[in-house]
Amino acid sequence: MKPSLSLMTLCLLLGACSHSTPDATLDVAAPASWQSAHTLTRLQVSQQQWWQQFASPELDRLISQAQIGSYDLAAAMARVRQSRASAVIAGAPLLPEVTLGTQARREKLLRGSGYSQLDASDDNKAVDTFDASLSASYEVDFWGGKAAAHDSALQSLKASEFDRDTVELTLLSGVANSYVQTLALDEQVRIARLNLANAQSVLHVVQTRHDAGSATTLELAQQKSLVASQQRFIPLLEQQATEARITLAALLGQPVQSLTLGDTPFSQLHWPTIGSGVPSQLLSRRPDIASAEARLVAASADITVARAAMLPSLTLSASIGSGADHFSDILRSPFYNLGAGLAAPIFNNGRLSAGRDKATARQQELLQSYRGSIINAFADVEKALNSISGLDRQRQWQDEELTQAQLAFDIAQHRYSVGADLLLTVLQTQRTLYQAQDLHVQLRLARLQASIALYKALGGGWSATAGD
Repeated sequence: MKPSLSLMTLCLLLGACSHSTPDATLDVAAPASWQSAHTLTRLQVSQQQWWQQFASPELDRLISQAQIGSYDLAAAMARVRQSRASAVIAGAPLLPEVTLGTQARREKLLRGSGYSQLDASDDNKAVDTFDASLSASYEVDFWGGKAAAHDSALQSLKASEFDRDTVELTLLSGVANSYVQTLALDEQVRIARLNLANAQSVLHVVQTRHDAGSATTLELAQQKSLVASQQRFIPLLEQQATEARITLAALLGQPVQSLTLGDTPFSQLHWPTIGSGVPSQLLSRRPDIASAEARLVAASADITVARAAMLPSLTLSASIGSGADHFSDILRSPFYNLGAGLAAPIFNNGRLSAGRDKATARQQELLQSYRGSIINAFADVEKALNSISGLDRQRQWQDEELTQAQLAFDIAQHRYSVGADLLLTVLQTQRTLYQAQDLHVQLRLARLQASIALYKALGGGWSATAGD
């Protein structure tokens, strides 16, 4: 009866696992080109790291500090080591497990004459035994579950390595962003102080004319109000500049008191020309896409593992050993033991089939995440390219705006000093000049950050071979 039951059970299990894994279409159709018309189609290859393209030695130094001091990056590297150890653990069952054991035991009769299992008597109340054995056990991987578990762990290791690269790319782009933002805020503080000096200079002229009776008290109050407004705005910019330094220091893994920045002027920062390539190249240049793909492959292997758990398992064992009553005779009575065990699940209240269904659903989840990561990557590049295109067009006209605002202020200030124009004109041109100067810095900052965003969206020069 037992053989027929085992055969019937095996057939039922094979039937339960006969469903094939749904085909997962990994490819997502990539557009032939980017939407932005102001982009290069050729992907530029450089031996330099992406941040070196900005030609800023100070930025290079900060990047190096971040790579050494960032705790987020160190944590990501520790997760890689965890995954590497997990892969070793998962691969261990592919080979037999061998153990060596020795044992020494003493049994002593406390009273009485002993019994058959205890070879002791009043004359010999203690029994000593010594054993040594070498044993091996191995579960035959008929259904490929052990190999699939190892493959899953290896893919998870790859995913953790790609995740580490993603953390590094995010960290370094954050350092670059914080650095250029800090310099931009310092430049805005400098401009605000120059405008304050201009406002105070005009105030001196108004005060002189007021004292001479050629300027009204209203004009004097208006200029004093403008000076006070400029003085109020400077502490705000200084506060923001300090906060940017704090953020930068945190990314470097150090307190802000330890942060040292060079004296590189903001105006000397320039953005490189970046070849965006074509969308299809993006799939091999983003570590987050590579990570999503590796996790999807691992999930497919997990389905094989879950299915193998539903099938019979065969375990082989072998041991060789020896025993004696005296330690010197321990090798004089060798023996061996061979065994084989077949186990098949019959009833587990749906636990194993639910495990298979869970693994299948997990694969479907990661498939959608993989597709989503590709679409999001396309969107990141499109946004960065669109930002660069729009900012370049704005800056063309803003340069002219700044030139004319400076000319208008100089003319208005001179005309007012000789009494040929009203103070209101000076106030308007002064505000316009300051706004134009401040906007000039903001547009330069936005353009630098757009280049950084494009490098990040393109993977920062990362490739699957570089990430291995």
